[in-house]
Amino acid sequence: MTDAVELRRRTQELLAAYPPSSTDRLDFLRARFDAGLAWVHYPEGLGGLGAPRSLQAVVDEELAVAGAPDNDPRRIGIGLGMAAPTVLRYGTDEQKARFLRPLWTGEEVWCQLFSEPGAGSDLAALGTRAVRDGDSWVVDGQKVWTSSAHLARWAILIARTDPDAPKHAGITYFICDMTDPGVEVRPLRQITGEAEFNEVFLTGVRIPDSHRLGEVGDGWRVAQTTLMNERVSIGGMRLPREGGMIGPVAKTWRERPELRTHDLHQRLLKLWVEAEVSRLTAERLRQQLNAGQPGYEGSGMKLAFARLNQEISGLEVELLGEEGLLYDDWTMRRPELVDFTGRDAGYRYLRSKGNSIEGGTSEVLLNIVAERVLGLPAEPRTDKDVPWKDLAR
Repeated sequence: MTDAVELRRRTQELLAAYPPSSTDRLDFLRARFDAGLAWVHYPEGLGGLGAPRSLQAVVDEELAVAGAPDNDPRRIGIGLGMAAPTVLRYGTDEQKARFLRPLWTGEEVWCQLFSEPGAGSDLAALGTRAVRDGDSWVVDGQKVWTSSAHLARWAILIARTDPDAPKHAGITYFICDMTDPGVEVRPLRQITGEAEFNEVFLTGVRIPDSHRLGEVGDGWRVAQTTLMNERVSIGGMRLPREGGMIGPVAKTWRERPELRTHDLHQRLLKLWVEAEVSRLTAERLRQQLNAGQPGYEGSGMKLAFARLNQEISGLEVELLGEEGLLYDDWTMRRPELVDFTGRDAGYRYLRSKGNSIEGGTSEVLLNIVAERVLGLPAEPRTDKDVPWKDLAR
């Protein structure tokens, strides 16, 4: 069993062989992956050592003290938080060897082709079709709200392969090359002025069967691994005290006493406590991950994340008064990441509106928490056993 002492020794060996001050950033990241220090709980040869997940903090601390570069996790969050766990669990040995290393080093950016205009929050009703043609699948359809599609080399994709089966049963999960013919990415300009989201049109895109994850028709089960990890990565991210959205408004409160009122004070105190409770609960959730796969509790954390962000950003705009109505830059951009704390209050207020949609709508997550966590009776679903082709659309 690899313990903390052994991990520190291995980390120091890595630093000695590849000094951060004189080693190319990408060369260092590749060496770190090969040494098993990328994500220590992954298997040997795939960036890990089969060690407990909790020991990753030991490696991260040693590398931070030495000034070693990281892999810019905010930029490649979809790959790290969603694609990698799914490839690890369902991928073949060849798929794991091909995709995980450049995914972790950031050489290849990933996106998620799940949502569709016609399916809305009912993801299982998706209509993008994949038809088998020899050793390949021909895919036609449209996806929407695709973060980082304009940067991505690869995408995790679910498509309908059996329209005669009920909607949950006729789906298959693929890895799609975003550079292939027939893949068209169009920007979706948002209320913030930016276009971090995209819509993706798939016209006769050929995906080799070797890029299928899981069995044919089992895509919904594979997708659940992605979705549960996605919600944990969004709602359960590691933050310091006053990290995230509560930080800027607390800073403004301390530095500008002329803006304070009794009512705003009471609301800020309430939200500060809720943000701290959410942060500590996320820490407990990450500790539960040490024992296995994420559970449905991640849906509750993602719910809290969305609600808190919207309430806190609303309070910040109100605290700033007329100044809060200003907006720094409405230039149309296609950014590489979402920067909540690097922009002004107006951006945070507008961008947080999307938090209750992305990663699963709050309405759907409330149902998941009610049924899967609290054990309440399920809502009636009359279309559950109806063939997809017979559903009203």
